[in-house]
Amino acid sequence: MIDLIDIRKVFNAGKPNEFVAVKGITLRIESETMTVFRGPSGSGKTTLLSMVGCLSRPTSGRIRLNDREITSLPERFLTEIRQSLFGFIFQQCNLIKGMTVLENVMIPAYPLGERHASLKRRALDLLDAFKMVQKAEAKTEWLSGGEAQRVAISRALINNPRYIIADEPTANLDTRLSQEFMEIMGKLADERRTVLIASHDSLVYDSSRVNRVIDLRDGRIAEMEA
Repeated sequence: MIDLIDIRKVFNAGKPNEFVAVKGITLRIESETMTVFRGPSGSGKTTLLSMVGCLSRPTSGRIRLNDREITSLPERFLTEIRQSLFGFIFQQCNLIKGMTVLENVMIPAYPLGERHASLKRRALDLLDAFKMVQKAEAKTEWLSGGEAQRVAISRALINNPRYIIADEPTANLDTRLSQEFMEIMGKLADERRTVLIASHDSLVYDSSRVNRVIDLRDGRIAEMEA
């Protein structure tokens, strides 16, 4: 599970443009569930998930991951945790143009030093699972929006992460693709992964696959729905 204890995040501290994005959030996120953080732009949901995923540090407070306090760890340890335990899916798929679909999926695993042959085989298996193996050698700029999203999901799973973090993943998808995305996320939760999504899309937070919805406003928890 993930425990957040009085987490605050301040940008430009002490300057005239100081901004407090997250204001003392305390929260427990159960493992192997799907949680949606709902709120308008500027509510703090993206900032909060970036701290959970070790992409940034809180200004104050503590984060515990499976009873291990990670907030004060040196950066190299946070990098190892991020690479081995987390998979990220962003609003913009952030696929690298000029590279093939297969190469994009394999990129997050390169720092771990795995043999190329076994890494390639695992990447192809993921693409096959998402019906994209036939596009493995295609350049990413040739993909449709739905195809790019499935490649992004495959890339997020390449290191077999325990936690999936998705930031506004359906913002650029139509209704059918949004529903397809949520079905995929539900299956990942069924595989005993923990899925965290930041979204203000009703197709996401009203999905039957979601276990819990947490409303954020002005950097604080406004309401929680089981």
